Amino acid sequence: MWLFLTRRLRMWVILTVLAPLATTVLRSLGQALERRTGPSVVSNGLLKAGELGEQARVKLGGKRRR
Repeated sequence: MWLFLTRRLRMWVILTVLAPLATTVLRSLGQALERRTGPSVVSNGLLKAGELGEQARVKLGGKRRR
């Protein structure tokens, strides 16, 4: 089915659905790991990756999530 979507529609799906979903998953994994084992390089990296997506969304005109 992915092949039948136009290039522009595929990019829209990636940017509006998959990118926010990925940043939410990364942030929640980082928080869960930090709660379980304390701060580490991996948990900090996951949190920073989640925050990067959040900053991009806010910069493009979205509202900040809590």
